[in-house]
Amino acid sequence: MIGDIAHVCNRGVDKRKIFNNRENYERFRDNLFLLNNIKGKIRTKRKDIFEQRIKLPDRNKLVEILKWSLMPNHFHLLLYEKVNGGILEFTKRLGNAYTKYFNLKVGERSGYLFQNSAKIITIGDEKHFPYLPIYIDLNAGDLVSGDVGKKMKFLKTYEWSSLKNYYGDKEDIEIINPELFYEIFGTSLPNYEKDLEGFLKDRERLENELYLKGVNLAG
Repeated sequence: MIGDIAHVCNRGVDKRKIFNNRENYERFRDNLFLLNNIKGKIRTKRKDIFEQRIKLPDRNKLVEILKWSLMPNHFHLLLYEKVNGGILEFTKRLGNAYTKYFNLKVGERSGYLFQNSAKIITIGDEKHFPYLPIYIDLNAGDLVSGDVGKKMKFLKTYEWSSLKNYYGDKEDIEIINPELFYEIFGTSLPNYEKDLEGFLKDRERLENELYLKGVNLAG
């Protein structure tokens, strides 16, 4: 329904990598923009749609994307539904389009790329709210070792996540709606950064506590 918020995630079949190189990441990221249009995919001959001199086309969006994060073998999205059925339709488009692209690029590959249909967890319980965007944004922290400061520095500039946009990276900011995120979650960048750092410092304990309360952030 319009106004629903959902955590969407999926991983490669047999936990295989779904992003083998930069081109793969760019294709999925670009589809987050191009497929988010009620009438269907926006067609463009531009290879780099986020090149700064290019005016991006207007869209009639299915969803507002609040957060996204791509990892070598899985992805996470936080979506706000703009039209009834928009989250489901957008999720199907992403999976189908990327599977067709990936199988063609790999060559002589067919069949499923993802392990199953994407998980779409509508967030109807307020206890999930403060933690879901944090969980999504911190996902890429597993790619680097070090203390909280080092991980935060990495996360703020990780290219395949929307968190960098909240810290001023404008390259692909058209994908997301930061203002809506701040409004829904009743936060600001300084407060949210404190939450990220706090979760990083005590992640294992907090995740165990949430699990005992029935909050499964990973879906």
